[in-house]
Amino acid sequence: MDELRAISTFIRAAELGSFNRAATAQGTTPQAVSKTVRQLEQHLGVRLFHRTTRKSALTEDGQLLLDSVRASMEGFTSALNRVKHAAREDVGLIRISAGGAVGRKVLMPLVAEFSRLHPGVSFDLVLEDGSTDTVGERIDLGFKAGNAPTAQVVSRRLFPIRLVVCATPAYLAQHGAPDTIDSLARHHCIGYRQPGTGRPVPWEFNVNGETQYQTMPYVVCCSDPEAEMQAVLNGIGIGQIDSINATAPLQSGELVPLLTHTTSDRMGLYLYYAQRTDMPSRVRRFIDFAVSHLIKG
Repeated sequence: MDELRAISTFIRAAELGSFNRAATAQGTTPQAVSKTVRQLEQHLGVRLFHRTTRKSALTEDGQLLLDSVRASMEGFTSALNRVKHAAREDVGLIRISAGGAVGRKVLMPLVAEFSRLHPGVSFDLVLEDGSTDTVGERIDLGFKAGNAPTAQVVSRRLFPIRLVVCATPAYLAQHGAPDTIDSLARHHCIGYRQPGTGRPVPWEFNVNGETQYQTMPYVVCCSDPEAEMQAVLNGIGIGQIDSINATAPLQSGELVPLLTHTTSDRMGLYLYYAQRTDMPSRVRRFIDFAVSHLIKG
């Protein structure tokens, strides 16, 4: 027996005082209502209605059951309606995963603008470089910088991420600017150490359409990209900084791009999400919003 359906039918029959009226309200037959109520009575082992051919009235046990379940059923129905409304309208929570720099510099402006347009949507931002497990982490969508996600997700490249060799004007005034990749070895270089492996990440260049990697003799090597960036801004040496972090100081003149003919743009920023047909409207709308604002090829 479908207990939830049986309780709903019982409440409707009790409130309307007639199996016929309950059947009309539920779009079924009086016989079906009577059968459902009878099954509920057998299941509970009590009689719920005094029946006549024209009307029905609650027994004391029936009234006790009605008083006990009506408020809960109203709360349950209200909860279902709220969930349906959230799925169809622009209300509810969106949970997004992104790396720290992407979250601060790319995602946060999107969230701010989207929130102004859709104030009923709230956000939970998981700003950590890590898993693309959308199911286990309860992620609606994510942003990944670097290579395309390898997990079983739908992904789209939003724009290329360039790796820019750069330094401050003060450093270049004191040490001069390198004119070749090989001449970088004579300079003070700032490196990045992968936290997971502990190994310095080699610099990446595009040489005649081919990707070339070069290990530098670093004077400072950081396991945090913010510290790496700050070392370059402080004039300690030359760094290779991704364009998400480097764009603002390059535009302001705090940093000067170097060896621009060798800049690699093999990596990209990817938006990803689990493929599903029941995606809430608010999530689909945010995905479309992000793509329209960020897509660059």
